[in-house]
Amino acid sequence: MDTTPYDLIIIGAGPGGYVAAIRAGQLGMRVACVEKDKALGGTCLNVGCIPSKALLDSSEHFHFVRHGLAAHGIKVGVAEIDLPAMMSRKDRVVKGLTQGVAGLFKKNKVERISGSARLLAADSVEITNGDQRSILKSAKILIASGSAPIELPGLPFDGVRIVSSTEALSLPQVPERLLVVGGGAIGLELGSVWNRLGSAVKVVEFLDRIVPGMDKQMGEQLMKSLQKQGMSFQLQTTARTAVMENGAVRVTLDSKGKTTEEVCDVVLVAVGRRPFTDGLGAREIGVELDDRGCIKVDAHYATTVAGVYAIGDVIPGPMLAHKAEEEGIAAVELMAGQAGHVNYDAVPSVVYTWPELASVGMTEEQARSQEIPINVGSFPFLANGRARAMNDTEGGVKIIADAKTDRVLGVHILGPRASDIIAEVAVAIEFGASAEDIARSVHAHPTLPEAIKEAALAVHQRAIHI
Repeated sequence: MDTTPYDLIIIGAGPGGYVAAIRAGQLGMRVACVEKDKALGGTCLNVGCIPSKALLDSSEHFHFVRHGLAAHGIKVGVAEIDLPAMMSRKDRVVKGLTQGVAGLFKKNKVERISGSARLLAADSVEITNGDQRSILKSAKILIASGSAPIELPGLPFDGVRIVSSTEALSLPQVPERLLVVGGGAIGLELGSVWNRLGSAVKVVEFLDRIVPGMDKQMGEQLMKSLQKQGMSFQLQTTARTAVMENGAVRVTLDSKGKTTEEVCDVVLVAVGRRPFTDGLGAREIGVELDDRGCIKVDAHYATTVAGVYAIGDVIPGPMLAHKAEEEGIAAVELMAGQAGHVNYDAVPSVVYTWPELASVGMTEEQARSQEIPINVGSFPFLANGRARAMNDTEGGVKIIADAKTDRVLGVHILGPRASDIIAEVAVAIEFGASAEDIARSVHAHPTLPEAIKEAALAVHQRAIHI
């Protein structure tokens, strides 16, 4: 039994946990970070954000060579896929970043502890690593245990034919037919990867729209774009059961009371994720959870047990790596008596399809449902010089501003590199900028962010290039 006290023990080395650990080290705390998996970085670095983006970029390059180069006057031979090489590159990207986290731990004197953690009390954590068990003591404990894919009762994961996002990142061959259950970011991104590589991809979604948390108008435009790329969609549809048959999967679908069947080679179930608290012992020591299994916390990320805190996917809110990172920093700074804070109105969300869809702040529907008087300005990439030069003109920018104060409430971007240019408006919302502030800011020409400036001008019907 190790009774050496720590200032802080963090459970989980995903984006929330490892960033919190580094910040705690910077603040002079004696900190330990417990991780059950071999590599640091959690879902995001190992089987989520990073490997999926590596495959998205690789598949985008393949698709561009086959379908985009000719428009630029470039002729090439027939492009072929080397799937093992593509997967190997993805793995190298992941390995490099996870090793980088290990290096940051050493730099900031964070003690990495391997094993599964279980809370025994507000100041005690039991670590199990194989046959070895130990008990660690700490003044404070931060739960950053993340989330896990939701499994549908009628479509249990087998890791081969019925897969989660984890297995969908490492399929040994391109499936001829891929059925994606769930029209959110994960399903659309991985569906895009395999569609570009040659799969016939069909997406079924329970709701009447894809990406339901995003701006409705932008979501509809994204679906049309993905349909042009070859993906098909069936909305207001539930996947009920799956049966293996002759090396394929026969899935029963229920759409508005009508039952149909879909035969495919692989089913990707991407209907969301659940907070991961399995075996954590949180409830047993008195930590309260809500009806979704999320840990309840206050404004300082404190749970209902004094000295125990929680951040990231395991607490309410969008399950985003960057949200978890900011919460980790804020929680640790608050523990240290500093003024840690997260502005949830300025947390962007991105769907990394092509075109990309990025959003920050309120949607138009949310503002109208709250009866906030708004002005809306839009600008298409078709009228943007850089987008025309790139031959990438789908989508546009939409800005929602308070009609009384002109303060920017939300911005939605569908188009090339939306994930990058959303940062400008996230900063604008963080600082309470008005549409006029953005409109008066000088943007380099020709650049994609000029579309943001024009949309800001359009809020007051002053756009120049439309």
